[in-house]
Amino acid sequence: MANFGPKDIKKLREMTDAGMMDCKKALTAADGDMDKAVEWLRDQGLGAAAKKAGKVAAEGAIAVKVEGHKAMIVEINSQTDFVAQNDKFKAVMDEVVNHAFDNELADAEAINASEINGQSFSDYLSLQIATIGENLVVRRAALIVGDETTAVNGYVHSNGQNGVIIAAKCDSEKTADAMTPVLREVAMHAAAMAPSTLSYKDFDPAYVAEETKGRIVAIEKENEELSRLGKTLKNIPQYISMSQLTEEVMAEAEAVLKEELKAEGKPEKIWDRILPGKIARFISDNTTLDQEQCLLDQKFVMDDSKTVAEYIQEKAKAAGGSAEIITFVRLEVGEGIEVEEEDFAAEVAKQMA
Repeated sequence: MANFGPKDIKKLREMTDAGMMDCKKALTAADGDMDKAVEWLRDQGLGAAAKKAGKVAAEGAIAVKVEGHKAMIVEINSQTDFVAQNDKFKAVMDEVVNHAFDNELADAEAINASEINGQSFSDYLSLQIATIGENLVVRRAALIVGDETTAVNGYVHSNGQNGVIIAAKCDSEKTADAMTPVLREVAMHAAAMAPSTLSYKDFDPAYVAEETKGRIVAIEKENEELSRLGKTLKNIPQYISMSQLTEEVMAEAEAVLKEELKAEGKPEKIWDRILPGKIARFISDNTTLDQEQCLLDQKFVMDDSKTVAEYIQEKAKAAGGSAEIITFVRLEVGEGIEVEEEDFAAEVAKQMA
């Protein structure tokens, strides 16, 4: 005689979201023991999950958790955007980001190698795959932990497709407290403007040289078309990054600007009032790569009269101290994943063969 009834089957189904008949089989195999029945379903689910594990998971969502001087960001991929929007997937996101945050797991490798709810993370994830019905991958994660003088914050875009965590080192705990909401604004900026690095100092010289060459060729080709149409030609920059603007380059630029002022008949006694603006324009025209890819050099979206670095300095000064952004992590769902285009007709033919 079975040691369970319809209520037990219903309860197991609610716990695991497995099919009614599967729950009945599980309880039969476990002789009515609920925990053993869950384990039985998990073991059966491993087979189903294994089939799904080969599916490319390029959709998904980003989760961020921030408390005090600590922030965690996690990307979990699914196969479809539809699944990424359902409540079960969101519950997994919440559980994983909280698990990673509480245990200070620094990256995806650490998360995947951890234990959660008394089981290996791989077993936990396999159960979620079997329940949700799609392959799930904890692909990327990052952790920021600071002390009392480190301001930390984060932001996830409303669609869950990109998120940012960020930290700034401050001169005091008081300044750090004042800068925390400011960093949320900068995290929102980073989510929207997609910087790839913090500063031009992070660039490889070979990368900058290659980018310079490519941009010059592209503008030259564009100018050929503009010339054919009788339109104004675009300026071809000599440089694209502050890393190229050495003391010698700046000295030469200043000398050229002085010659221009002389040719324009400007009195030498007023040059010191004109030169700073012209030098600033020269730097702006020749640091386009930094402005596109470096967080600190981008024009702040909420006030494009200043860069992000200048905005941080201004806010820190207003708080009576100083602050410097030391790190940020921006993740966007699926970036870098190659998804094969499926030939639907061929797939149908294959199934019919």
